[in-house]
Amino acid sequence: MLLVLGSCSSKRRAAKSSPEFTLIETAKSYRGTPYRYGGTTRAGMDCSALVYHSFASVGVKVPRTSAEQSKLGEKIPERKIRPGDVLFFATGRKKKEVTHTGIVTEAQKNKVRFIHASTSLGVTEDYLKSAYWTKAFLFARRLELK
Repeated sequence: MLLVLGSCSSKRRAAKSSPEFTLIETAKSYRGTPYRYGGTTRAGMDCSALVYHSFASVGVKVPRTSAEQSKLGEKIPERKIRPGDVLFFATGRKKKEVTHTGIVTEAQKNKVRFIHASTSLGVTEDYLKSAYWTKAFLFARRLELK
């Protein structure tokens, strides 16, 4: 007799063999990398470089800046965000200008976690519903993965 036990979880995660999984694991491999404006290496990188390198790991070429990255893919309503989607934020003085980006690592109802390069903490994960990020959030986009 074979007994299979499974668990039910509301967290949506990328399947281990999916491009989304590779994308997210690549992004997570940069955790702890210090922030450096314009930086593109493990010695220091900015938010758009994290997105650039992570998508390159699955064969998707994206522009180098968050403003240009924000023009790609399909705009996604917040309630339909899933792992691998890209979030865009206005963290500067202009409330509608894209200045920051991150990649969704986990998504469930009202609980979206994303990885990004923070100016104070380097590459780290945060929740979209934190007071700071909720206020700065502009929109999400989904890029087609290969």
